[in-house]
Amino acid sequence: MKLKNYKIYKNPILQFIGLRFSRKTNKIIVFELFNESKINSIIDTFFVFYAINVIWLDKNKKVVDIRNNVKPFSFAIPKKRSKYVIESTNFLNIKIGEKIKF
Repeated sequence: MKLKNYKIYKNPILQFIGLRFSRKTNKIIVFELFNESKINSIIDTFFVFYAINVIWLDKNKKVVDIRNNVKPFSFAIPKKRSKYVIESTNFLNIKIGEKIKF
């Protein structure tokens, strides 16, 4: 699958902000983490006032975990190490094991 209309955040400050304090729109944000890690790819939704969808990818951009409808003020912890994290306000029809292009 190829992502469209997305932004890549490599800066840790932008990654921390993510979708916080934003209005619900059709945003897709891709976080490129410094290294492939399980701890660094944990997502919190503090001050995100709507549910989001989170997709974790390994270094080969293969989907390793998906969480849909992550509620505000909660955590989402991936099952495997990740290099990329995708936050989206819309449901993306993606399955575990699928490769993502961006």
